[in-house]
Amino acid sequence: MVRFFLVLSFILSLLISTTTMASARTCGKTSKGFNSWKADFKKEMKAKGFSNRALNASFQGVKYSHKVIRLDRGQKSFKQSFDVFYKRRTKGMVRIGRKKMKRYAKTFKRVEKKYGVPAPLLTSIWGLETAFGTFMGKKDIMSSLATLSYDCRRSDFFTAELIAAIKIIEDGHLTRKQMRGAWAGEIGQTQFLATRFVDYAIDFDGNKKIDLYRSVPDVLASTAAWFKGNGWKAGQGWKPGSNNYEVISKWNKASVYQKTISRLADQLAK
Repeated sequence: MVRFFLVLSFILSLLISTTTMASARTCGKTSKGFNSWKADFKKEMKAKGFSNRALNASFQGVKYSHKVIRLDRGQKSFKQSFDVFYKRRTKGMVRIGRKKMKRYAKTFKRVEKKYGVPAPLLTSIWGLETAFGTFMGKKDIMSSLATLSYDCRRSDFFTAELIAAIKIIEDGHLTRKQMRGAWAGEIGQTQFLATRFVDYAIDFDGNKKIDLYRSVPDVLASTAAWFKGNGWKAGQGWKPGSNNYEVISKWNKASVYQKTISRLADQLAK
């Protein structure tokens, strides 16, 4: 917990200070000013303590992505009805999820003992986010985050994510080449945003390395750590209106997705 607050304080201080320096760089609605923005951002991060090594690695090959902007503007699936969304996103998932729960039963038990988050909820998240690690995404995370940080729509939110991603590289958790994921910069089998990785990612398999791409113990424990850190109450349910459902709502802001997580977890618990 001490580590979490120290890291959070670090990122928040950087974010606040970079926001106050808006005159040095501004957001944009086209790619025209992206390269100038990128150069100014690197200078700010250098002034705030990041090493030249980390900054040069982080921004190597970073390009403005028109496709990422289109994807950010076109998230239509979350506007579907619950019945349509649930049916489309959970097809075959209960059967596969139960097999995963059986296969990793010992790991789930260890995770729940430490963090209080049960297997059905974690399995629901795992399945919905990447079909149990099948579809983690292959996009360049740094280009995605830089594009979305530069873009005016959610600049502050993605600036925090970009700063966290640079820290991941500086701390040696992932190399620039390994920073691959979904279009909005999500990492690994439960699609951790970079800030979540920095604050909650855990080495749970004991190999002294955090791996949210290949290590199921690391994936499950890190996800459980996030839920506990955001107020999950052990031994309680997750129905709409409960404390734990409110925690689910922090995982994803789309109400249809929150309800799907809860309903799928119910099915997996039977």
